[in-house]
Amino acid sequence: MTYLVLARKWRPRSFDTLVGQDHVVRALTHALDTQRLHHAWLFTGTRGVGKTTLSRILAKSLNCETGITSKPCGVCRACTEIDAGRFVDYLELDAASNRGVEEMTQLLEQAVYAPGAGRFKVYMIDEVHMLTGHAFNAMLKTLEEPPPHVKFILATTDPQKIPVTVLSRCLQFNLKQMPADSIVGHLQAVLGEEQVGFEVPALRLIGQAASGSMRDALSLTDQAIAYSAGNLTEDAVRGMLGTIDQRHLVRLLDALSTGDAKGVLAVADELATRGLSYAGALADLAVLLSRVAIEQRVSGVMPAEDPLAADIARLAQTLHPDAVQLFYSVAVHSRGELTLAPDEYAGFIMACLRMLALNGDAGPQTAIEAPATPARQTAEPAVATAQPPQAAPVAAAPVVERVVPVAQPVAPAPAPVATAPAPSSPASVPQANAAPAAAPAAVAPTAVATPPVAAPVAAPVATPAQPAAASVPPWEDAPTAAGSAQAAVDAAAQPSSPMNTAAPSVPATASPGAAPAVADAPATDASATPAPAKSAPLAVTPAAAAVAPAADDDGPPSWVDEEIPFEAEGGFVPDAGFASDGGFTSDPDDDFETLASAPSAAPAPPAAPARREGPAPARKRQSRARLADMTSAAWPELAARLPVTGLAAELARQSEWAGVQGDAIILRVAVKTLAESESRVRLQTVLCEHFGQGIRLDVDVGAVGEATAHAVAQAERAARQQAAEDAVAVDPFVQALVADFGAHVVAGSIRHVDSPSAAA
Repeated sequence: MTYLVLARKWRPRSFDTLVGQDHVVRALTHALDTQRLHHAWLFTGTRGVGKTTLSRILAKSLNCETGITSKPCGVCRACTEIDAGRFVDYLELDAASNRGVEEMTQLLEQAVYAPGAGRFKVYMIDEVHMLTGHAFNAMLKTLEEPPPHVKFILATTDPQKIPVTVLSRCLQFNLKQMPADSIVGHLQAVLGEEQVGFEVPALRLIGQAASGSMRDALSLTDQAIAYSAGNLTEDAVRGMLGTIDQRHLVRLLDALSTGDAKGVLAVADELATRGLSYAGALADLAVLLSRVAIEQRVSGVMPAEDPLAADIARLAQTLHPDAVQLFYSVAVHSRGELTLAPDEYAGFIMACLRMLALNGDAGPQTAIEAPATPARQTAEPAVATAQPPQAAPVAAAPVVERVVPVAQPVAPAPAPVATAPAPSSPASVPQANAAPAAAPAAVAPTAVATPPVAAPVAAPVATPAQPAAASVPPWEDAPTAAGSAQAAVDAAAQPSSPMNTAAPSVPATASPGAAPAVADAPATDASATPAPAKSAPLAVTPAAAAVAPAADDDGPPSWVDEEIPFEAEGGFVPDAGFASDGGFTSDPDDDFETLASAPSAAPAPPAAPARREGPAPARKRQSRARLADMTSAAWPELAARLPVTGLAAELARQSEWAGVQGDAIILRVAVKTLAESESRVRLQTVLCEHFGQGIRLDVDVGAVGEATAHAVAQAERAARQQAAEDAVAVDPFVQALVADFGAHVVAGSIRHVDSPSAAA
């Protein structure tokens, strides 16, 4: 006896036994029961979903000897011959091999004759999209108005290639792919009738490998029965299919979550040892990650009988949702890049290492930190001026250690530098700067100590000629020992702040008549805090005094950690020491701001603002909108100006504000497609940026009123249109034309013109 494969032996023979196509069965059953029969049907879908099976069942329903019914008897002559493929009035035509106009013409010439044995002549044309254009044109007239005894059933896997003239003449039914659960249930029934032992996980593997095709599932079951000698175990089916054991992927995700690169390599090597496909591994990894993401979002949806349910629940608690999305994206994209890799092993390893690199927070931190107190190994030329006798040490401000750029060593210029004596009159010009020094070159990180600095002086400083330092460019100020340190510190202070783009030099003053000296700068130790030196009295002009605020002798500069005040509505308030455009109020010809120490005999200045630990936060130029202040009346204006496009913009414009619940914004929209589209995520991101806080966007479907941006825009457009029509009606020229020539304004011909501001 010839063996009949399962796909043919267990082909459904009635609508009741058809699996997975309930929507098509329901429509055809009602049509047969009510005798509302069309003359042409079109079944579309991928391979193995039941197109030919439905055609045969429909042909039996039309020609069953019991009458036109949705439940053919299956025992009459017509039913048995249709099942056997030898009914004279049921013709199955393969359009792939009969695609010409000659074959179609011959078929249509025979269609005019009455059926010989049945009630209807049923022509089933499979893969109809393979017909030529002339063949389609030849059948159009007969397909539109066939004889009463002729029915056409067309089947195709590619409906896009069928002309619309043919589609419009048929009832089209799209057959779905079989769900994995439906395939498993049908295989259980088949194997139970065949008396073959099986394990449900093995059938689940077959259902996943079938990719929605019942015929593929039955063919794989035939192969598995032969492979396992009649006992379908999970290990046997997994070995036959060459699929990945999901436990390997669970181990891989555990290694990725902990940043264990050795564990990742061990899993990859084990897959190579077993000869498994890395493309399949990435595909299965993406499926596993999708299940983990679903468990994170909606916990408890995994079936209890799933062997990976416990591992998925554990991974959902271990992995961060952002990491799951990141791993999924890398797995999906890396699968397509395997063909470009030197070999699949290298491509898979690089995909896993990319996940580790992008998810850097999971693994051990390997950032290289600079030493806390590095010392400068090369001496730099510096101009040191004699200091007056120091008094008792003054309490020094806290030392701030920063990594700053230091110029490469240049040849020292040991020429004596003369300093100008400090004037004694209060109305005199501020003390002159020291001699210019060499221009800075390439830099290297060096930690220096920050000595106390006096308040800035905004008035320009006159620099006397320095004949001994002719090699130094005249536009550079020569930093002293203390000034070099302070300039280095200020150059590295808050690199993101626009107020620290240039580091001011702080020259040390010298008493009149002191002999200048030039010496190499010693290595600077950041742990040592030099005591601040008292400087000679400094006279400040009234203009400079009005600009520069008083500073504490022992406190830090006012621009280091001082809070910039804000107005009530969030605007920036210019502070003392800043120009109206946000810069320092220094002379535009100076590259650096001139600083000088305050006189020791000056009265005690007001207390400096409290210092904050760490770098100062970035200054906000404008305040964020408050979520609590948002109302339904303000939502249309906000929705109209949100920086979104496409479906996200339509969702914002068509939605109505429904309120706030906790950290969730609730919008109501009338179109269900907009509520379920992916544009909701984009709109949620824009709203988070607008309100400056993390929020969740929930979109409900329901009736909306006039509180939407679209409705407001429509009302404004209607008002402008009405205003335009009224303006034309009262226009003197139009009235003259109507009165003198009997003219009339054509309805609907008036269009309002938006102003440039409205159009923008």
